[in-house]
Amino acid sequence: MAVAEAQTTNQAPHERSWHDVALQTLKRNDIRLVPYVPDRILTTLIRNIHADPFFTTFPTAREEEAVGIVAGAWMAGMRGAVLMQTSGFATLANVLASLAVPYQIPLIMFVTERGTLGEFNYGQALVCRTMRPVLDSLAMEHHTCTRLDEFEFIADRSIKQAITTQAPVALILSPLLTGGKVFDK
Repeated sequence: MAVAEAQTTNQAPHERSWHDVALQTLKRNDIRLVPYVPDRILTTLIRNIHADPFFTTFPTAREEEAVGIVAGAWMAGMRGAVLMQTSGFATLANVLASLAVPYQIPLIMFVTERGTLGEFNYGQALVCRTMRPVLDSLAMEHHTCTRLDEFEFIADRSIKQAITTQAPVALILSPLLTGGKVFDK
């Protein structure tokens, strides 16, 4: 299994994977609550977070629900992050503009990127092209993570900045980092 995952993400079996880096970075920054909307690319990360008693994690029906849960947890003193896919981001403009941004919630979003690099679904491509402009219009910090050798630094510093400035951040996980979704013929 590890060899298959390593091949999917274009790395040797002995190297740390992007999902291992994400999990360790969340732990190092005391991000304990991780609601998510299931996504094939996030499967290994989700499985590993479920297996680690450090985390409280569960699936949600919609991305807005996960954001609301993390916002409430922050107000109660707990840090959280949301895991989602690009298409799910399309539903978030209102909750980001009316809750996370004005109430200074350091919402950490890990967003797997679809809609690029061979995408077959036109809807995914549309959302991918609008995601960054929406983040920019909300003055939200966002970073597209493309390289494993930079991912830990970007994720760690982004989380620290979000918490200290009390502002949300989106970490967009490019197929160049994750291997993306495999499209069967």
